Amino acid sequence: MHTGHPPISTGMFDHVFRRAGLTMQQVRQDRILFEARETPDALHLMSVFGISDGTAMRYITAAHPERTTKLPR
Repeated sequence: MHTGHPPISTGMFDHVFRRAGLTMQQVRQDRILFEARETPDALHLMSVFGISDGTAMRYITAAHPERTTKLPR
């Protein structure tokens, strides 16, 4: 990004991702999951991505299934 260039529109991002066979939402979800793998800190995910606590915990659970305990029935 250069301050002398005009800002990039969401339409341009959409065009680039569509050519790659992706949506912006898929890229965002992948980025959140990557970050959850790097740091299992729900507060970090909530502050960086603006997601709810429940959503942050779902990403952490998906990123670290070995940490999820199975409760006996």
